[in-house]
Amino acid sequence: MKFEHLIEINDPLNPLLDALTIEQLWSGLVLRAESPKLFVPQLDEAIIDERTDNSFRRRLRYGQLVIEDRVRLEPLQRVVYDVPAQNEITASTLTMSIEQPTPETLYVRFQYDDGHDAETDAANAMYDEFKRSAYKEADIDTVGMIRELATQGRLGATLN
Repeated sequence: MKFEHLIEINDPLNPLLDALTIEQLWSGLVLRAESPKLFVPQLDEAIIDERTDNSFRRRLRYGQLVIEDRVRLEPLQRVVYDVPAQNEITASTLTMSIEQPTPETLYVRFQYDDGHDAETDAANAMYDEFKRSAYKEADIDTVGMIRELATQGRLGATLN
């Protein structure tokens, strides 16, 4: 399943939305990667065990399920989550890209690729529709949390 959607961050025509800077948005996306329990309440544990200048490896535990992934950071542009194949999980990727078509507008594009081929996607069509809906809701929640943290002035701090 390949799926993508765009969430508008700044809309100059909507005075009810507080505008975020690209730096605030970037800090929020990095915070989601480094402190995922803040954004994913069902996550039991997140450990970063290997770090380079532009990436880190995480071990995420949801009950008995443990998932390892690598997060790549391209400052002020994108955060890429690479999940290698492990146990019953196929390799997959999530990319969160910042887009700023004009100085007043700001978006995040969320791109998912679960690594399945077209035949598998056809067999899983109903399940994939559920996943797309869940991903979109989680991404809307992520942006909401980033807005809340920006309003509180907490995006510069490390949170757990």
